[in-house]
Amino acid sequence: MSQSPPSPEAPSGFPVTEGVREAMRVSLRGVEELLPQQDWLKKLARSQATGVPLRIKLGLDPTAPDIHIGHTVVLNKMRQLQNLGHQVIFLIGDFTSMIGDPSGRNTTRPPLTREQIEANAKTYYEQASRVLDPSKTEIRYNSEWSDPLGARGMIELAARYTVARMMERDDFRKRFADGRSISIHEFLYPLMQGYDSVALRSDLELGGTDQKFNLLMGRHLQQEYGQEPQCILTMPLLEGLDGVEKMSKSKNNYIGITEDANSMFAKTMSISDELMWRWYTLLSFRSEDEIALLKRETEQGRNPRDAKVALASEITTRFHGAQAAQAAEEDFVNRSRGGVPDEIPEVALSGAPLGIAQLLKQAGLAPSASEANRLIDGNGVRVDSTPISDKGLKLEPGTYVVQVGKRKFARVTLT
Repeated sequence: MSQSPPSPEAPSGFPVTEGVREAMRVSLRGVEELLPQQDWLKKLARSQATGVPLRIKLGLDPTAPDIHIGHTVVLNKMRQLQNLGHQVIFLIGDFTSMIGDPSGRNTTRPPLTREQIEANAKTYYEQASRVLDPSKTEIRYNSEWSDPLGARGMIELAARYTVARMMERDDFRKRFADGRSISIHEFLYPLMQGYDSVALRSDLELGGTDQKFNLLMGRHLQQEYGQEPQCILTMPLLEGLDGVEKMSKSKNNYIGITEDANSMFAKTMSISDELMWRWYTLLSFRSEDEIALLKRETEQGRNPRDAKVALASEITTRFHGAQAAQAAEEDFVNRSRGGVPDEIPEVALSGAPLGIAQLLKQAGLAPSASEANRLIDGNGVRVDSTPISDKGLKLEPGTYVVQVGKRKFARVTLT
């Protein structure tokens, strides 16, 4: 009887089984970089052979109270690795937030107060747990080991890295060349993030592409402290609704994970067909084979809208549940046909006859009268399903269904 050939071995001597190969495929899906890949293969093989899960770290500074789906790209990767049985550590940077991350900055980032940090951290994990499995997630705060360091410990830590190496960092080098200030405390940020990896004995640290320098610092410091160095995995920054700029609240091209289901579904449906496939790779939990099949069917003539509806439904279900996602799809279809949603805000206004621009402003459908006039010029305003082009229109007492764009509605009663 012939025997199967033995599995090839990872450099550690542990066998590279099909399970290890699948774990590597999951690890590499959608990533920008995984460094060093051979070291990660060795860690995966050892973990499977010994049954000891790997420690996978993601640190986030609570610099704002809410996160958008662009932030969930790395959370999705964490969930994928969590599903493979590894230990996920969600690290809240309550200490490092007081320093301020200089990554990608051309000016010093103002540090947050303790009160701001605590207020933001309160909602941060609740939002992240909509992606991660809370029962399999270790939550840590880096003040646990950073506060006890004290002045002596901070000096000893700083002695383990050179100014010359620190100045290799792009943002520091550019600011120095341009004569813009760099505060000494900014050098402490990558050191403290790297020390987090020492304290947690992490095997893998995740981050955005803008975090590569900080992640490599973790590898360096672990070696300094006699630990096996972590691997690093960077995820690309997700393009926003415009398909050009990275998703950002300041650019108003984002989907907040606390947005209502109808808005979340409709905004996903607004992205381009080309961007949809990138969102599938970075945001969907469907297998790569399923996504490839969907794409192939679309290329062979299937309406790309079907694939987009499936993506919008998956994203909305993740944050609001299947029932809300189904209702959001029905609402979107209704609006697409020119219909009015079943539930819209009721607004009572006085002062009839009232100019249309003032009505839009007072009903909360436009931030100002000038913006209301701009919307009218752009054919974006309807009253009782009739497009409005006259900025001088005045409405008499009565009840009107007022629509701005595709998604804003109000039933206005004017007296």
